[in-house]
Amino acid sequence: MKQNLFKKTVLSVALAVVVSASLTGCNKEVSKQAVESIVESAVESEAESAVESVAESVVESVADEVKDGAEVETVQVGEGSVKFLFEVVTADGTEKMFEVSTDEKTVGAALTKVELISGDESEYGLYVKTVDGETVDYDTDGAYWAFYVDGEYAQTGVDSTDITEGATYSFKVEK
Repeated sequence: MKQNLFKKTVLSVALAVVVSASLTGCNKEVSKQAVESIVESAVESEAESAVESVAESVVESVADEVKDGAEVETVQVGEGSVKFLFEVVTADGTEKMFEVSTDEKTVGAALTKVELISGDESEYGLYVKTVDGETVDYDTDGAYWAFYVDGEYAQTGVDSTDITEGATYSFKVEK
């Protein structure tokens, strides 16, 4: 009886995950495979604590797939003949994507002109504190906006990085 209840609980959790994944637009096959693997190992172990472990694993798997499979809407900003993508990843992990059109020469000038970044001028260039309306301050909370070019940590500051059409520039909150 106890074993039967355990199996039903595990299968109920698995079913709920598959339904949730399909409703959120996840890849159903990947979700199904992940759930089947977790359920199989939990049923084989037949340990009551496995229900808790199964639930945690399933939630993590679905959350990862939802994040990986989620489409980020691209907002178009600015005017000009050169276009590039600008990604923002906030402190809570929210991602936003902008397609920036500009005639400016540097990424910093283009993003400042469309009011996506602001900060303080220093002897080293612009110290970006605010991106898309979110302000972080290293002195206050130990966080800062890290600047990336095509997924790699930038070797130059935003205001001295020339625009390469088709490139993706990013600011991500890091601690």
